[in-house]
Amino acid sequence: MRAGVASALLCACAALQVACSPVAKDADEGRPEGARGFPKADRSVSKVVSNEFSNEDQRDSVGEAQTVMDLAQIGPGSTVADIGAGAGYYTVRLAERVGPRGRVLAEDIDREAMERLGRRIEKERLDNVSIKTGMLEDPKLPANSFDRIFMVHMYHEVTEPYAFLWNLRPALRPGGAVIVVDVDRPADQHGMPPALLFCEFGALGFRLTEFVRKPSVTGYYARFEAAGPRPARDTIRPCRMETDGGAAQQ
Repeated sequence: MRAGVASALLCACAALQVACSPVAKDADEGRPEGARGFPKADRSVSKVVSNEFSNEDQRDSVGEAQTVMDLAQIGPGSTVADIGAGAGYYTVRLAERVGPRGRVLAEDIDREAMERLGRRIEKERLDNVSIKTGMLEDPKLPANSFDRIFMVHMYHEVTEPYAFLWNLRPALRPGGAVIVVDVDRPADQHGMPPALLFCEFGALGFRLTEFVRKPSVTGYYARFEAAGPRPARDTIRPCRMETDGGAAQQ
């Protein structure tokens, strides 16, 4: 009898502990639905919208856009996506460079910024430009559509880099390239260490084809092309900075 009571008490206590134990948090809790199943970024992320690079006259005085467009080989008839377009510094200059036979798609996650840019495009009569609101984990670009995809001083603000690049990759045309311009400093200080940039792009099957440091672009210029098939999302290994300044997949 006593053994039966003791057994019952043990069962009751076990049940009580289960009921009162903290519920384990979902590893994807708080992440966008479309990012779940992809690795999390093992790095800090800068707050979206930095005013550091907002002075267009100052940027033109050092020839920033001209330098980047020349390096990226943008010419008449090119199709370009300007990711994180913001106020449209690159958008309007790309529109002039690609001409009436080219197309520019300006994308940003900030709806108000896109509305302001839409008014600017209308005012400047840029008929070869369209705008699109993207998502944190997906720029929502049409497939097989772009010769170049620009990500200028914004990659450090991408909170879900693996999902973002996985969704971006199909938008490139054969021979197309992703152009990244950023500053060599920690990601939480509106920059991106090159080693970490190379590793994250490499995890999605991109290969680095050009890298130059240019004072005129306030940092560095990197060009990536897709190599081989896009990896399955469950095979992607996240990257981490190492103590020697390099970066490696985990």
